[in-house]
Amino acid sequence: MMDREIPEQYLDGCAEILAEVAATGRRLTRDEIASRRVLGERAAEAGFGLRSLVSAHLSAARGAWPRGAASADGALAAVQQVVDAFAEGYERAQRMAVRQEEAARREFIDDLLYGRSDLGRLAERAERFGLRLSHEHAVAVARGPVAYEEGDPVPRQVERALLSRFGDRSILLTTKDGRLLCVAPGHQSEVLTHFAKQAHAATDGGQVAVGRPQPGPGGVVQSYEEALSSLEIAERLGLDDPVLRAADLLVYPVLARDRQAMADLVHNTLGPLTTARGGAQPLLDTLTAYFDSGCVAAEAARRLSLSVRALTYRLERIGRLTGANPSDPSHRYMLQTAVIGARLLDWPAGGP
Repeated sequence: MMDREIPEQYLDGCAEILAEVAATGRRLTRDEIASRRVLGERAAEAGFGLRSLVSAHLSAARGAWPRGAASADGALAAVQQVVDAFAEGYERAQRMAVRQEEAARREFIDDLLYGRSDLGRLAERAERFGLRLSHEHAVAVARGPVAYEEGDPVPRQVERALLSRFGDRSILLTTKDGRLLCVAPGHQSEVLTHFAKQAHAATDGGQVAVGRPQPGPGGVVQSYEEALSSLEIAERLGLDDPVLRAADLLVYPVLARDRQAMADLVHNTLGPLTTARGGAQPLLDTLTAYFDSGCVAAEAARRLSLSVRALTYRLERIGRLTGANPSDPSHRYMLQTAVIGARLLDWPAGGP
């Protein structure tokens, strides 16, 4: 657009103003400056490049300025006023266009992630932002120690890293509720893997969750919700993996789906631990460490900073209270499921 010929309408009145200024030595009036701003806005809205517009104004000034007129200082001052006013209007229109584009993008992202818009219309709008919602898409969500907004240094750093490696590749990078988001075609898993690596580093060790690829306009919502759910599960269970994949955590939503059944299992299986001296929490932590270490007593004792003998005593105590032996394979599944349920339900701190 910078190479297009500039129509005379965007220079309207410029020669006349400069000729009068040259003859009288006066400065531009307020109305004359306002008229230059208006023309600058119109030129920006028409898509002309500022460089070409400034060049056209300088050419007009050279043609309009009479020989032997006032000093060069006066000529340059007048031209400066004209160009400055014109550029101010141009930049104002550009800022308005950017704000409108940002608002449209934010509205689209909100509709995309919450599924609030007609799916057919949503798919049409998505093409403007490089997404083809008829294909599968997956969403990765990164959280860090602070909330992030678009334009912040961290999102810009991650965006530069992705675009320098993959180009646009139908990738949408944004923020939502203080988290970083990346939407990518489902078959391009390497994009989300790289996003996870960059986001983990840029957020000083933040955690990233990746939803499963899902088809259709509603697939982005599903994948996004899976990623959010994975982050919530990780927080409840104390999972500190830098990258969580929803496909690897499917057992937890299944267990939590029937909340009442899970609460009954926790209460009936682990409820007797509340009668122990010191309450249920130390014994629950013992079971958690024991199962997380693959039922290896020495490793569980190390994690709890206990001796193996003290750990064994605790396990025996749990067996006496619950009637279930943690080292017995026939009892282990029930106990381990109940322990997972306790962590998901925040038991015993969250109540029965």
